Amino acid sequence: MLRFNGRITARDPDGLARLMSEDHVFVDGAGAVVAGRSACVDAWRRFFAAFPDHRNVFDSVTVHGDVVSVSGYSECSDPRPAGPARWAATVRGGKITRWQVRTDRLPEAPVHPTSTAHPAGPTPREAPAHPTSTAHPEGPAHPEDPAPTG
Repeated sequence: MLRFNGRITARDPDGLARLMSEDHVFVDGAGAVVAGRSACVDAWRRFFAAFPDHRNVFDSVTVHGDVVSVSGYSECSDPRPAGPARWAATVRGGKITRWQVRTDRLPEAPVHPTSTAHPAGPTPREAPAHPTSTAHPEGPAHPEDPAPTG
């Protein structure tokens, strides 16, 4: 999970793709879902374009079996994706199969460019949110957390 987050910090959608399972699922803070590696990578590209200075700071990381849970906060010059957050990742076969974000922000303020209410334009309301780390951007979070290549 921390390596995945490191690829987000680096704004590296190709690196994210290498860490995702083919059936990867993303759930944003409002509960919107993006399913499939290709769709998730496309959503991340839009997110990086919309929020180029976004990053997350991880305060704590806990591993329970194949689920890695993190608490912390997001920073961004745009206040929409900024604030306290919790992330959870499910790891299977060395790949992230699910990435979920929970925030304390109001759901009526969409923060992902795939939301139809977002200034990035009308697209389906499904997308990845914001996970990046300064605490451990490349360290192992789980024994099966694969190392990024490239």
